[in-house]
Amino acid sequence: MLSDDHDAPLAGLRIIEVSSFVAAPLGGMTLAQLGAEVIRIDPLGGAPDTTRWPLAPNGGSLYWTGLNKGKRSASLDLRSPAGQRAVADLVAGSGPDGGIVLTNAGYPWLSYDALRDGRPDLIHLRITGGHDGTPAVDYTVNAAIGFPLATGGEATAGPVNHVLPAWDVACGLY
Repeated sequence: MLSDDHDAPLAGLRIIEVSSFVAAPLGGMTLAQLGAEVIRIDPLGGAPDTTRWPLAPNGGSLYWTGLNKGKRSASLDLRSPAGQRAVADLVAGSGPDGGIVLTNAGYPWLSYDALRDGRPDLIHLRITGGHDGTPAVDYTVNAAIGFPLATGGEATAGPVNHVLPAWDVACGLY
């Protein structure tokens, strides 16, 4: 655990996070701030968010850094059987207060069915965007309902995404 506060509400709880974008990383950060040990697993070379704007003067993503405060981190080759097995082993060996997976990825090897054999008490939360399990983020949801047509300056002729991904923030906090 990264915090010295052993009285935090989720102290002693371990969560394995494999995610990108806003909702799932924000959910993991919120759990870390409540005292859980959150271990974020990234693919080799980093998740898509590691270079997302806004950038610090050194080129690092302020966005990515902000959503990963208080987490531990590991990089694995998630395309290889060895990397996938390492994630499954980490979930299975998380101790009595672990066995929780937070993800928005739809990899078959990361599914509840694939991981529960190694961890019968597994708690698996996969955030999806569409009712059919397809991915969607705030900007795709807003575009689908036409919200970008209501944003932007008076002289703007086309759609403009707003700067706050409100639906993703609400999902991550829930």
